[in-house]
Amino acid sequence: MTVVTVPFLKTIPPGKPQLFDNALIRWLVTQAGRTLAAFWGRALGFASADRIIGLSNIYWGEAAASMPCRLRFYDANDDHLGFTPGQPWLRESMQRFVEKADVIFSVSDLLLDKLRPRPEQRCVELGNGVEFEHFATPRVDIPPELGGLPRPILGYAGAMDWLDADLVASLARAWPEYSVVLVGPAYARDWAERHSALFGLPNVHWVGKVAYDELPAWVQRFDLALMPLERSALKRASNPNKLYEYAAAGVPILAIDYCDAVRKASGVAHVAATPEEFVRLVPEALDDGRRAERQAFARAHSWDTLAAAMASELRDAMQRRRT
Repeated sequence: MTVVTVPFLKTIPPGKPQLFDNALIRWLVTQAGRTLAAFWGRALGFASADRIIGLSNIYWGEAAASMPCRLRFYDANDDHLGFTPGQPWLRESMQRFVEKADVIFSVSDLLLDKLRPRPEQRCVELGNGVEFEHFATPRVDIPPELGGLPRPILGYAGAMDWLDADLVASLARAWPEYSVVLVGPAYARDWAERHSALFGLPNVHWVGKVAYDELPAWVQRFDLALMPLERSALKRASNPNKLYEYAAAGVPILAIDYCDAVRKASGVAHVAATPEEFVRLVPEALDDGRRAERQAFARAHSWDTLAAAMASELRDAMQRRRT
């Protein structure tokens, strides 16, 4: 199976959602998508209708729904509509493709329910994945920012915008002798300003964004990997790949109960039902010796494993079409 990815509009430019409320603008973008797909299809030898069209970018929904193909699938790797509330035209664009999909892949059952599939559509919960070897291969290089910090290091790697800053502050105050390290960008420009009290705590260290190639060296130095995320409707339908990145690195994991994927990982991670329990579980979670179990769990969610499962489902769907 050969995969061709057509580059297209990934998201609406920040601060410009009203631009796409204009029907003419949306029509022009859709036409651009059709033209781009047609060009690359011909250039790469995929112009024939005997092809599979997959979609995980909802902005391309209308264009992709009208393209001839043998099979369609939708990859719901996140609650895409949850990032763009108040834009009904976007739901219509996505649904136009979803209704034509033969197979729907999703990271969670809750997300599948939101898509309202038809009874005859094949629905598969694949979950999320990890580049296993990238995070599991031991790194000898120690990030200099971590070199002089008191141990243990309680670390979080991910976008700051999803972080429950109050919970992190409670954690840092409860364990002042421990280092709390936050690795990752804040996409909201005022995030740091809104949470300035958190960074006033002497044992909290925010290092900002690090390169993906360097991320395993950071995670492997965590004595405890944290998942103190906000509990919201958007996050309830998610399946965080940081769970599998942490597990691949082999480090102990402490998470707040905010989605099904976290609950399903309770055999390899400590999962707290409340913020108070999250703070209280730190010593127990630090002593979690299930390294081999965590890495086996992560390997089962490697991108190679998920890609093979997806390819198998698509072959089966093609076979059903022929019979």
